[in-house]
Amino acid sequence: MTGWSCLVTGAGGFLGQRIVRLLVEEKELKEIRVLDKAFRPELREEFSKLQNKTKLTVLEGDILDEPFLKRACQGVLVVIHTACIIDVFGVTHRESIMNVNVKGTQLLLEACVQASVPVFIYTSSIEVAGPNSYKEIIQNGHEEEPLENTWSAPYPYSKKLAEKAVLAADGWTLKDGGTLYTCALRPTYIYGEGSQFLSAGINEALNNNGILSSIGKFSTVNPVYVGNVAWAHILALRALQDPKKAPSVRGQFYYISDDTPHQSYDNLNYTLSKEFGLRLDSRWSLPLSLIYWIGFLLEIVSFLLRPIYTYRPPFNRHRVTLSNSVFTFSYKKAQRDLAYKPLYSWEEAKQKTVEWVGSLVDRHKETLKSKTQ
Repeated sequence: MTGWSCLVTGAGGFLGQRIVRLLVEEKELKEIRVLDKAFRPELREEFSKLQNKTKLTVLEGDILDEPFLKRACQGVLVVIHTACIIDVFGVTHRESIMNVNVKGTQLLLEACVQASVPVFIYTSSIEVAGPNSYKEIIQNGHEEEPLENTWSAPYPYSKKLAEKAVLAADGWTLKDGGTLYTCALRPTYIYGEGSQFLSAGINEALNNNGILSSIGKFSTVNPVYVGNVAWAHILALRALQDPKKAPSVRGQFYYISDDTPHQSYDNLNYTLSKEFGLRLDSRWSLPLSLIYWIGFLLEIVSFLLRPIYTYRPPFNRHRVTLSNSVFTFSYKKAQRDLAYKPLYSWEEAKQKTVEWVGSLVDRHKETLKSKTQ
């Protein structure tokens, strides 16, 4: 395919920028359009350095702006849609999440039809499948299992609806008479340099005598390195452009993980930060069932106060379930259909992430030093 173009939405985000860094290595790619609501100055500078490999066009705008999306899609062969609002703490208004994650996806699909974009890859979420109960154990789950999230929490609900819209759009007729091919990738919990969740946990620990707050000591998950998730997107676009592979990939979803050891969220954070003196909270904790019901009571308090005050509980039943479930998945289908093999080993991913955590620790020390001077 000579001289093709690709649009990446959410390109300023944790995953989106990693996809862009890999895309510039693709053969015969003449232009990458990076779309986001806003780009940090340092990322703009990084993207400008990639210009010597591939033309890179920065597009700042709203995913809900239909004319903007139509212009962004003109002349594009592949759309990689990573843009979304991620919210597990309940701090973003439900309507905002539903608008961006669901309506934004639907508008982008329609823009692809009008601009005759034949390939659409959607970054979904493991939360589309659950977990629905901390008592339910899912180990090495796979695509043939009928797993579906039943929570009404806006983030998993919006991702579920958006993924269904994307997969249902496979086979749509494009304006030029062509056919739209779609697929969705469901990464497990993503870690790596730039992770907002990891950064928040490290910074909180640095301000708390080096003690890492427990976010899920009862969980067993298989985290995935951000570089490997980005690589899976590259393989998906290659597969959907390949006449031999496309028939088995289009309309499908894929779980994406790697060889990172199965472990709890707490152990992952500890493993990535222990060499800097950070440690797990060894204090006794309440039984998981009691924490769950306290979460339920906090939800009731929040509901009762809603007419006069917006109270956001520190946790709720959904977050307790999400953080403390046995919920792991196999990526064999991605291996088979996408020829997916992790680009980075666990040791490489750990080393890169630990180095980044070290930079957070150094920055914290510099901040403390400047305050005492």
